Amino acid sequence: MAVSQEPAELAPPAQTVRHLTPVLGLAGAVLMTVSCITPTSSLFIIVPEVLASQGSGAVIALVVGVVISVAVGACYAELGTRTPSSGGEYAMITHTLGRTLGWLTFTLTAALLVVIPPIIALGTADYLSSIVTVDRAAAGAVVMLLATFTAILDMRSNAFVTAIFLGIETVAATVVAYLGFTHAERGVGSLLKPHALDGSGALNPYTLGVLMAGLAVAMFVVNGFGTASYLAEEIIEPRKNVARAVFLSLFISAVIIIVPTAAVIIGAGSLTDLGELGFPDFVEAWAGSDVAAAVSVGIAIAIFNAVIVMMVQNGRVIYATGRDRTWPEPINKALTRMHPRFNTPYVATLVVGGAGALLAYLVDIEALLGVTSVIVSVVFILLAVGALTVRRTPHAGWHMPLWPLAPVVVIGALGYALLGSAAVDLVITGVIVVVALAYELLYLRPRRDERFLVDALEER
Repeated sequence: MAVSQEPAELAPPAQTVRHLTPVLGLAGAVLMTVSCITPTSSLFIIVPEVLASQGSGAVIALVVGVVISVAVGACYAELGTRTPSSGGEYAMITHTLGRTLGWLTFTLTAALLVVIPPIIALGTADYLSSIVTVDRAAAGAVVMLLATFTAILDMRSNAFVTAIFLGIETVAATVVAYLGFTHAERGVGSLLKPHALDGSGALNPYTLGVLMAGLAVAMFVVNGFGTASYLAEEIIEPRKNVARAVFLSLFISAVIIIVPTAAVIIGAGSLTDLGELGFPDFVEAWAGSDVAAAVSVGIAIAIFNAVIVMMVQNGRVIYATGRDRTWPEPINKALTRMHPRFNTPYVATLVVGGAGALLAYLVDIEALLGVTSVIVSVVFILLAVGALTVRRTPHAGWHMPLWPLAPVVVIGALGYALLGSAAVDLVITGVIVVVALAYELLYLRPRRDERFLVDALEER
């Protein structure tokens, strides 16, 4: 695959577009980013999968996974502060590795923008089932639509709403941690001398091989910290606050996930229960069905909160493609329309949110979950390569310490994860790559002077 060699400073779009307004301070940026990571939903949805294989070694796996995420976060922070654009990853890669890989990055992330929110939204019905029975597909579609219309509100309103929801879901995680520690069946030392679980639920010695097998899931429990880069145009002083938001969000989310996980391991009646029971089951055993139902509602709120922030960031990415003149001109004009009152890209938000609602209602979207992990790995590797090359020229953004250690760790860890991916997921990702390159070759490249002109927003 040939990489474009044109200068990093690409010409800005010629059309006049109403830009986003910097209104988020560091606290607001962190709240929005943590809400997108949605640590409580990761705790209740992803961590049980880690517990099922890692057993009491789950905390070790999560800590190692967070360390890898910090390395990925360093790549986001350096590239994101150099190129503070709502285009997120595709803007970063375009200005470090060239237009071809930049466009490929957008196409891959676009698949995630459409697929991941409805997958998450479908889980709402599962956790509301303790109080009401609703159709999963209908509930997922309704959550998508409600989140989309909320995302059209101004950024301060969204920050306020997500802060309230984040507080509620954090209470749910705190309840789990309190109950687990106060019903301790074993000491903290069991976390340092762990046992793994096999497919039959039997206990086995915890080995390096078990840890490496679990990293494919554990390293994604705090995924979503890249939201800070998507919101860069609306963050005050993005050159320094994007990096701060990335790392603060990672730390806060890691605490919300790891502490309750440790509590469940310590408080479980038997270590074999870790592979058989979910978090609401443990809560019910410790505090009764009413508390378990309340915690489940907290999880549903966490899911809704995550989808809201995803719609906020996803709408910005689609808006950025219009501003960067990626499509035929009528489409560009539509995608860059801003709400007259809220100054938000409402058409772009409705496009990506409406597509997600339809997928949630009509398609078995959860079957694509494996593909999303492959795409995320590929995008992170591209960011790591960008972080390796970004210092060819001086830049005003944040500079990661111990460079190039972080990008090397990312490439090694995620390259290993890709080796264990299912063949069908790799093939689907390959098809997306082929389609992306075809559009770039047939439409964008012949119009390189007027299409896909990615604005680096250097003046910020």
